[in-house]
Amino acid sequence: MNSPLPSGSLEGAHDGSMAEPLCLANARLVLRDCVLTGRITLAEGRIAEIAEGDQVPPGAVDCGGDVVMPGLVELHTDNLERHIEPRPSVDWPHLPAILAHDGELASTGITTVFDAMRVGSIHDGKGRYMPYARALASELMMLREGGHLKISHFLHLRAETCSETLLEEMAAFGPEDRVGIVSLMDHTPGQRQFRDLAALKTYVAKKRGMSDADFVEHVANLKELRRLHGTRHEAGAVAEARRLGAVLASHDDTTADQVATSKAHGVGFAEFPTTLEAAQACQAQGIKVMMGAPNLIRGGSHSGNVAANDLAQAGLLDIVSSDYVPSALLLSAFRLFDLWGDLPRAVACVTESPARAAGLTDRGRLEAGWRGDVLRVGLIGTTPVLRGVWSRGARVA
Repeated sequence: MNSPLPSGSLEGAHDGSMAEPLCLANARLVLRDCVLTGRITLAEGRIAEIAEGDQVPPGAVDCGGDVVMPGLVELHTDNLERHIEPRPSVDWPHLPAILAHDGELASTGITTVFDAMRVGSIHDGKGRYMPYARALASELMMLREGGHLKISHFLHLRAETCSETLLEEMAAFGPEDRVGIVSLMDHTPGQRQFRDLAALKTYVAKKRGMSDADFVEHVANLKELRRLHGTRHEAGAVAEARRLGAVLASHDDTTADQVATSKAHGVGFAEFPTTLEAAQACQAQGIKVMMGAPNLIRGGSHSGNVAANDLAQAGLLDIVSSDYVPSALLLSAFRLFDLWGDLPRAVACVTESPARAAGLTDRGRLEAGWRGDVLRVGLIGTTPVLRGVWSRGARVA
């Protein structure tokens, strides 16, 4: 049930069926370094032509000045996990969950997604997490091979170092599984995202129904798992990322020392650094910084970490992820446009920059010969409204 994708050739993969030629005319085209009025033609799944001017050729769609931009590229989303477990301990049937997830992302303008799946489990206690990624990935690939998915899907393995079975679970994946990203997740209480144990308690106790005693036991168990397995798991996950041909990402870096360790591992981008210090260190080390769209839109982190808006104003934001709200990704691009006054730069944070960070070189830009993933976007004031989504030239929303 695995994908026929050749090893090490993510950008060569094709998804979905191609459509009849389409011309979107009289549009504001967001190109790499400018916005111009023109038209774009899609044919055989790719961008066939871009031309300047407000003419509407016979048979073309008159966009009436709407924005036309590349499809969104999502590197880290919890959305699939939300669909397979809509409430704690509720196991939803996976095939309809995958289809609903795929359709939801298409409806928000996401045309390429790296579906985040946890690897590394804890088998005992109220904080237990059981394995699921291998079976879910096989179902996802089966649907893709059958042509049932609207958008392009890759895998993002979230490697939990504070676990019992990380390396065994990662060993079940091969280069044919479209694993594009491996992120190093260290959720040891008292550091990184959960430096504040009170914030961790609020999050975990609500999700898992823990008493005070349960929470104390959970914290002690995670710290012990880190002591027993953390170093071996971290080194093993780095090696597994190389074996799978995946880009390595860090998660919740907090200090310059942690960023230095990420650099030594070969990390390409940092997911959600929690402090200004870490973001500055990432930039100095040549590591791209990714922040969450909900943080940007809400004006701050829900767990008290550095605000994405502050990093954007400081020139330290490269990539935006929808994280736990798929519709936030498009909105975040226009929030950055409001902040920077530069629409191509803002759009790049949700299109070309994440594509490059993940090793994809055939999408994320409106350019002849590139993949035909395109959005038509209207505006209500400064709020974007999707009017059409095309994945590989086929309309999907």
